[in-house]
Amino acid sequence: MTNIRVAVVDDHPLFREGVIRSLGESPGLEIVAEGASSHDAVAIAENDAPDVMLMDISMPGNGLKAIQAVLEAQPNAKIVMLTVSEAGDDLANAVRMGAKGYVLKGIGSQGLAEVVKAVASGQSYIAPSLSARLVETLSRSSEPRHDPFSDLTHREMEVLKLVASGLSNKRIAIALDLHEKTIKHHMTRIFTKLNVSNRTEAALALRDATRAESAEGSQTRAI
Repeated sequence: MTNIRVAVVDDHPLFREGVIRSLGESPGLEIVAEGASSHDAVAIAENDAPDVMLMDISMPGNGLKAIQAVLEAQPNAKIVMLTVSEAGDDLANAVRMGAKGYVLKGIGSQGLAEVVKAVASGQSYIAPSLSARLVETLSRSSEPRHDPFSDLTHREMEVLKLVASGLSNKRIAIALDLHEKTIKHHMTRIFTKLNVSNRTEAALALRDATRAESAEGSQTRAI
């Protein structure tokens, strides 16, 4: 039976050496490469073609960002994140990007070897203590996001559009036939509702929302 080719990428030498030593003693596993950064991970994928790659998240270049690059270089590789991060977002992002496993660094030697073998055989593995957190994070991200612009009144939207066009409060007051003090009041409410702190941020928020709406409309027409 052919050994499972394993690569270990972690920027902490002592930890990396410990993982290599323990997995190297497990029957059926062969350590073919090691590295300390996302750059190393991609190079290993290209040159050594491991079956399974263990990667840390908090390493130079960011392990999460390396996932897609590794899979582009070696599409058949199975990636397992070996990390201390229990953050739901890190877990969800790793899964979305293509990682087949997510393991916490407190796992024992035998347990890690079993995870590597399971993932190599086509299974996925998430640390049991994090499974519920993954479901919660994915569910939360799939919920429709509240549109803060829907909270603006018709008048507030008028004011915001004029702000985005570059008009001062005084010019806006003249354009809408209102007192400048009233415009300042509208601006305060707009900042609060959009969670921004100044006119520039408010204008940029409107621009981004308009672009997103336009892109969404184009996709709908294409369908």
